[in-house]
Amino acid sequence: MTEKIIDIEGLAKTYIMGSEEVRALKDIKLSIYKNEFVALMGPSGSGKSTLMNLLGCLDTPTRGKYDLNGTRVDSMTDADLAYVRNSEIGFVFQTFNLLPRLSSLENVALPLVYSGMKKEHRLQKAEETLAAVGLGDRVHHRPNELSGGQRQRVAIARALVNDPAIILADEPTGNLDTKTSVEIMQIFEDIHNKGNTIILVTHEPDIAEHAHRIIRLRDGYVELDEMNHHIVRAKDRIIDTVE
Repeated sequence: MTEKIIDIEGLAKTYIMGSEEVRALKDIKLSIYKNEFVALMGPSGSGKSTLMNLLGCLDTPTRGKYDLNGTRVDSMTDADLAYVRNSEIGFVFQTFNLLPRLSSLENVALPLVYSGMKKEHRLQKAEETLAAVGLGDRVHHRPNELSGGQRQRVAIARALVNDPAIILADEPTGNLDTKTSVEIMQIFEDIHNKGNTIILVTHEPDIAEHAHRIIRLRDGYVELDEMNHHIVRAKDRIIDTVE
């Protein structure tokens, strides 16, 4: 069986808001395997955003176990979580989160600063990663000189540059038009085909359809966890044709 990259048992998160307890996640049991492409869906209040923050090591659970790539992370300190985020997780956000005064190259190279890589090597790797997402001719452009789709490509390159264990994409097409969204999802499919694990957080069914597995949350629980049979069947047909 494929190796687990995420293993969660009994995960719960409770927030204290004044005198009220809000149980955002109640009892999550979930495993994600290497080279899976998973869509995480759910209505407002389902716990989807809370689970995303926990998966991304941006927050810690109230209780439960979370193993990421063989390391127990649910009880880590903030400093240890920061190291895990930089080394194991590549983030792609709806709003791109690029630094406006930095070029594409400098934005992509930024995560490598914290890994201690020499500047020459950082810039070389950043340039190679930008070329891989089709922006080899935009390395010296700043974000305000790029289209929305190009800015998201820079953000994807930044997420990839550290060779993370997982790519966590939060509504990555939310600010893009339909044509550009299709192009961006094709990049994610290409990344997945190269062996990366992708977790895509979205409320859009047509975007979720690109994933091979769809997990739906409701009221703090996993309501549905199923394979996307449309994608799986299409992939099987391609394999049969090749064979």
